[in-house]
Amino acid sequence: MRYLARREYAAAELRDKLVRRGYDGAIVAQVIAQLTEARAQDDDRFIEAFVRSRVGRGQGPVRIGAELRQRGIPDEQVDAALATAADWRAQARDARAARFGAGPPGDWSTRGKQARFLEQRGFTHEQIRAALDGDE
Repeated sequence: MRYLARREYAAAELRDKLVRRGYDGAIVAQVIAQLTEARAQDDDRFIEAFVRSRVGRGQGPVRIGAELRQRGIPDEQVDAALATAADWRAQARDARAARFGAGPPGDWSTRGKQARFLEQRGFTHEQIRAALDGDE
């Protein structure tokens, strides 16, 4: 419960953390099932909070999805959460503008630098192209 009091955890993430601490896997699974039943642990709530925090940081869907999968969230839930989370083109434009200013990139070198920045943030090539070209 102490872990869940600090922040939301995915069930798989919480299970791995407790097993690494030396707790028996069967007992951990039983406890997590009880926590889920009591709604103290909820993967949907975790996903919502996680995506909201990462969108607020200016990260894109590729990176957010990879981090969710790394935390044990199934692909179907990841895809559903990312589909409705944000306008990813606008998110990419905002991230680019916050870092490099409102004006479009002037030359190919600057364009490449900005594209690499957005790619590291986790945006798709289509979203990057839209952000660099100023597409709505």
